[in-house]
Amino acid sequence: MSYNKTVKVKIGALYIGGGEKIAVQSMCTAKTSDIDKTCSQISELEKAGCDIVRVSVLDEADAAAIKQIKSKIKLPLVADIHFSASLAVSAIENGCDKIRINPGNIGGADNVKKVADCIKAHKISVRVGVNTGSIEKEFLEKYGKNEISLVESALKSVALLENFGVNDIVISVKASDVPLTVKAYRLLSRKTCYPLHIGVTEAGTEQMAVVKSSAALGALLLDGIGDTLRVSITGDPVKEVTAAKNILRAVGKDNDYVNVISCPTCGRCQWQSMALAEKVGEYVSGCAKPLKIAVMGCVVNGPGEAKDCDLGIAGTHDYCVIFKNGEIIKRVSVENAEKEFFKELDGLIR
Repeated sequence: MSYNKTVKVKIGALYIGGGEKIAVQSMCTAKTSDIDKTCSQISELEKAGCDIVRVSVLDEADAAAIKQIKSKIKLPLVADIHFSASLAVSAIENGCDKIRINPGNIGGADNVKKVADCIKAHKISVRVGVNTGSIEKEFLEKYGKNEISLVESALKSVALLENFGVNDIVISVKASDVPLTVKAYRLLSRKTCYPLHIGVTEAGTEQMAVVKSSAALGALLLDGIGDTLRVSITGDPVKEVTAAKNILRAVGKDNDYVNVISCPTCGRCQWQSMALAEKVGEYVSGCAKPLKIAVMGCVVNGPGEAKDCDLGIAGTHDYCVIFKNGEIIKRVSVENAEKEFFKELDGLIR
């Protein structure tokens, strides 16, 4: 199945779509008008690797706070607005780089035009976001709650903005159901060339949210669908960024990291390989070099299974072998294995 290539859309100093790097997004949980708390949270998200950050605009105080927040941060800032054209206009005038709206709940064509005119005047972009809770009534009645009604509802909102001259558009069609999310984005990708923001909405608390997001986003990314993404987790938004980066790495969309592979272990493993794998993973977590490191439980399969690794180790009850690119370079005692392995690892990453 072939899907449309997307066009580029600018968000602050960042571009998404058109083959640009897939951008990781998250959203602040702090009240936006609490400027210090919001900026502190944005700083933590940036350190974790977030590319775009979104804030809620619930009232005029939130909209006004955007001006000060923008002066204190580096990341592109998206303002999330519902039910109020005036708040959307205020957020734009206070300097947000993009707004997220659902034109269907902003208050009629006149209000949509008011927002559209402001978007054009300030030369920013807009995300049209539709989920299973905001499908237009006419499409629900015609198709039921499915991928068709989701996509048609989104495209109706897009057409409304296009009629008012807005073309810097990003689209999302999220569901809390994984199969529906995947089907909706696949359908949407065949119908539009706008960049797509992918994600599973209301995915739940950390463990299930990561599982659901990995299943849905992994399938879409492997199809070549998705220009920016968010992993929605009920909890610390920094965990959203970590999960998103891991998903991108798992599907081969981000290779600037140290990939640590390790076997699940079995009865053949007679040394503390699991403990070493944990230490190695923590040690290289901040390294941006494209390396592949293996910590294997036994020497029966270790060097062979990890032949394509830059560095690896495998062991028995009394010795370990350290290998590079599948070739054993030294044999060491179990007691000295960790020290010797980290010595070789340092030589690669420093």
